[in-house]
Amino acid sequence: METLDAYDLAILQHLQEDGRLTNTELAQRVGLSAAPCWRRVRALEQAGFIRGYRAEIDRHKIGLGVLAFVRLDAAQIGAASMRGLEQAIRERPEIISCHYISGTGTFELQVVAADLEQFSRFAREVLLHLPNVKDMHTSFSLGEVKAGARCPWRS
Repeated sequence: METLDAYDLAILQHLQEDGRLTNTELAQRVGLSAAPCWRRVRALEQAGFIRGYRAEIDRHKIGLGVLAFVRLDAAQIGAASMRGLEQAIRERPEIISCHYISGTGTFELQVVAADLEQFSRFAREVLLHLPNVKDMHTSFSLGEVKAGARCPWRS
Protein backbone atom coordinates (compact mmCIF):
# COMPACT_ATOMS: atom_id res chain seq x y z
CA MET A 1 0.00 0.00 0.00
CA GLU A 2 2.03 2.93 -1.28
CA THR A 3 -0.62 5.49 -2.16
CA LEU A 4 -3.79 6.45 -0.38
CA ASP A 5 -6.98 7.26 -2.20
CA ALA A 6 -9.85 9.44 -0.99
CA TYR A 7 -11.52 6.53 0.83
CA ASP A 8 -8.31 5.66 2.70
CA LEU A 9 -7.80 9.28 3.72
CA ALA A 10 -11.41 9.55 4.87
CA ILE A 11 -11.05 6.35 6.91
CA LEU A 12 -7.91 7.67 8.60
CA GLN A 13 -9.51 11.01 9.33
CA HIS A 14 -12.67 9.50 10.84
CA LEU A 15 -10.76 6.95 12.93
CA GLN A 16 -8.44 9.67 14.20
CA GLU A 17 -11.47 11.68 15.32
CA ASP A 18 -13.17 8.66 16.91
CA GLY A 19 -11.27 5.39 17.16
CA ARG A 20 -14.32 3.70 18.69
CA LEU A 21 -16.42 3.85 15.52
CA THR A 22 -17.84 0.50 14.54
CA ASN A 23 -16.98 -0.73 11.07
CA THR A 24 -20.62 -0.13 10.05
CA GLU A 25 -20.54 3.49 11.28
CA LEU A 26 -17.20 4.09 9.60
CA ALA A 27 -18.38 2.58 6.32
CA GLN A 28 -21.45 4.83 6.32
CA ARG A 29 -19.36 7.94 6.99
CA VAL A 30 -16.88 7.26 4.18
CA GLY A 31 -19.45 5.99 1.67
CA LEU A 32 -18.47 2.32 1.44
CA SER A 33 -20.19 -0.91 2.30
CA ALA A 34 -18.98 -2.72 5.41
CA ALA A 35 -16.80 -5.44 3.83
CA PRO A 36 -14.63 -3.16 1.64
CA CYS A 37 -14.31 -0.69 4.51
CA TRP A 38 -13.13 -3.47 6.85
CA ARG A 39 -10.57 -4.66 4.23
CA ARG A 40 -9.24 -1.12 3.83
CA VAL A 41 -8.89 -0.62 7.59
CA ARG A 42 -6.98 -3.92 7.87
CA ALA A 43 -4.72 -2.92 4.96
CA LEU A 44 -4.05 0.47 6.59
CA GLU A 45 -3.18 -1.28 9.86
CA GLN A 46 -0.88 -3.80 8.15
CA ALA A 47 0.86 -1.07 6.15
CA GLY A 48 1.54 0.87 9.37
CA PHE A 49 -0.66 3.89 8.67
CA ILE A 50 -2.69 2.97 11.76
CA ARG A 51 -0.30 2.19 14.60
CA GLY A 52 -2.89 1.44 17.26
CA TYR A 53 -6.00 2.50 19.11
CA ARG A 54 -6.00 4.09 22.54
CA ALA A 55 -7.93 6.30 24.88
CA GLU A 56 -6.70 9.84 25.52
CA ILE A 57 -6.41 10.16 29.30
CA ASP A 58 -6.49 13.43 31.26
CA ARG A 59 -3.23 13.13 33.20
CA HIS A 60 -4.42 15.57 35.87
CA LYS A 61 -7.42 13.36 36.73
CA ILE A 62 -5.11 10.40 37.41
CA GLY A 63 -2.77 12.43 39.62
CA LEU A 64 -0.01 13.40 37.18
CA GLY A 65 0.05 17.16 37.67
CA VAL A 66 3.60 17.80 36.45
CA LEU A 67 4.70 17.70 32.83
CA ALA A 68 8.41 18.30 32.35
CA PHE A 69 10.35 18.79 29.14
CA VAL A 70 13.79 17.29 29.67
CA ARG A 71 16.66 17.74 27.24
CA LEU A 72 19.32 15.06 27.62
CA ASP A 73 22.80 15.40 26.22
CA ALA A 74 24.50 12.13 25.33
CA ALA A 75 28.08 11.61 26.43
CA GLN A 76 28.91 9.62 23.29
CA ILE A 77 27.19 9.48 19.92
CA GLY A 78 28.32 5.94 19.03
CA ALA A 79 25.71 3.45 17.86
CA ALA A 80 25.97 1.04 20.80
CA SER A 81 25.93 3.75 23.48
CA MET A 82 22.96 5.48 21.82
CA ARG A 83 21.01 2.20 21.57
CA GLY A 84 21.57 1.62 25.29
CA LEU A 85 20.21 5.05 26.16
CA GLU A 86 17.25 4.66 23.80
CA GLN A 87 16.34 1.30 25.34
CA ALA A 88 16.56 2.69 28.87
CA ILE A 89 14.26 5.56 27.86
CA ARG A 90 11.72 3.16 26.33
CA GLU A 91 11.58 1.17 29.57
CA ARG A 92 10.51 4.10 31.78
CA PRO A 93 6.74 4.67 31.82
CA GLU A 94 7.23 8.16 33.32
CA ILE A 95 8.77 9.17 29.98
CA ILE A 96 5.75 9.54 27.74
CA SER A 97 7.53 10.93 24.69
CA CYS A 98 11.08 11.09 23.36
CA HIS A 99 12.47 12.73 20.24
CA TYR A 100 15.90 13.16 18.73
CA ILE A 101 16.41 16.89 18.38
CA SER A 102 18.61 19.27 16.45
CA GLY A 103 20.56 22.05 18.07
CA THR A 104 21.62 21.78 21.68
CA GLY A 105 21.03 18.37 23.21
CA THR A 106 20.43 14.93 21.84
CA PHE A 107 16.98 13.95 23.11
CA GLU A 108 13.89 15.89 24.19
CA LEU A 109 11.73 13.95 26.65
CA GLN A 110 8.30 14.57 28.07
CA VAL A 111 8.12 13.26 31.61
CA VAL A 112 5.06 13.13 33.87
CA ALA A 113 5.00 13.04 37.66
CA ALA A 114 2.52 13.56 40.47
CA ASP A 115 4.30 16.64 41.79
CA LEU A 116 7.63 18.48 41.74
CA GLU A 117 9.04 16.37 44.57
CA GLN A 118 8.34 13.15 42.68
CA PHE A 119 9.82 14.60 39.48
CA SER A 120 12.91 15.78 41.34
CA ARG A 121 13.44 12.32 42.81
CA PHE A 122 12.96 10.71 39.36
CA ALA A 123 15.43 13.13 37.78
CA ARG A 124 18.10 12.56 40.45
CA GLU A 125 17.65 8.81 40.85
CA VAL A 126 16.78 7.76 37.29
CA LEU A 127 17.36 10.31 34.53
CA LEU A 128 20.85 11.33 35.60
CA HIS A 129 21.81 7.66 35.86
CA LEU A 130 20.57 6.53 32.46
CA PRO A 131 23.41 5.07 30.41
CA ASN A 132 25.37 7.58 28.33
CA VAL A 133 23.79 10.73 29.82
CA LYS A 134 26.21 13.66 30.07
CA ASP A 135 23.87 16.51 31.02
CA MET A 136 20.22 17.33 31.61
CA HIS A 137 18.13 20.52 31.26
CA THR A 138 14.52 20.74 32.39
CA SER A 139 11.58 23.06 31.71
CA PHE A 140 8.11 22.65 33.13
CA SER A 141 4.74 23.10 31.50
CA LEU A 142 2.81 25.94 33.10
CA GLY A 143 -0.36 25.00 31.23
CA GLU A 144 -1.45 23.25 28.07
CA VAL A 145 -2.66 25.29 25.14
CA LYS A 146 -2.98 22.34 22.76
CA ALA A 147 -2.23 18.67 23.38
CA GLY A 148 -3.10 15.38 21.73
CA ALA A 149 -3.61 17.09 18.41
CA ARG A 150 -4.68 15.12 15.37
CA CYS A 151 -2.73 15.04 12.12
CA PRO A 152 -3.82 17.84 9.79
CA TRP A 153 -5.53 16.78 6.57
CA ARG A 154 -4.75 18.17 3.17
CA SER A 155 -7.65 19.15 0.98
